[in-house]
Amino acid sequence: MEAPPEAQNRTGFFGAVTRITVIWALLGGVVLTAVVLVNVATVLGGIVGVPFPGDFELTEIGVAVAAFMFLPYCQITGANVTADIFTARAGPRTLAAFALLASLVALGFSLLLLWRMQAGMADQRAYGYETAILQVQIWWGFVPILVSLALLAAASAVTLVEAARGIGRRA
Repeated sequence: MEAPPEAQNRTGFFGAVTRITVIWALLGGVVLTAVVLVNVATVLGGIVGVPFPGDFELTEIGVAVAAFMFLPYCQITGANVTADIFTARAGPRTLAAFALLASLVALGFSLLLLWRMQAGMADQRAYGYETAILQVQIWWGFVPILVSLALLAAASAVTLVEAARGIGRRA
């Protein structure tokens, strides 16, 4: 799916959010690639009899982190899953209203998750929870997730403003 024209021509704060979000998603791809390499090493290690301890722990944390890192990109580029079958005959103003509603819901959920995940990270850190095999602090995985949620909130705010402008232009 191609990014909407607004996403390609953003400047100022909107452009900065877009650029940061793209870079963050690319870093998410690096994290996911590392997870794949860990799993390849696990399989190859199993073949030659050299185990890779903690592979499932790294996979679990890495996939969770990568998934959250992609969310702001999906929001800022309008690449979220949509049910086009229901809006195929809708007019531009209706589509802009749906985009506004979707951005508002994304903003609300990102702020709610940011608030609760921060509390979850504080609990994990206070209790000193670690993974069983590698003894990795669980709260470390929360840090990039919180950054992702903050970026999702910023991306949602950008798309909310753009959708509101779209309704105004189509009035």
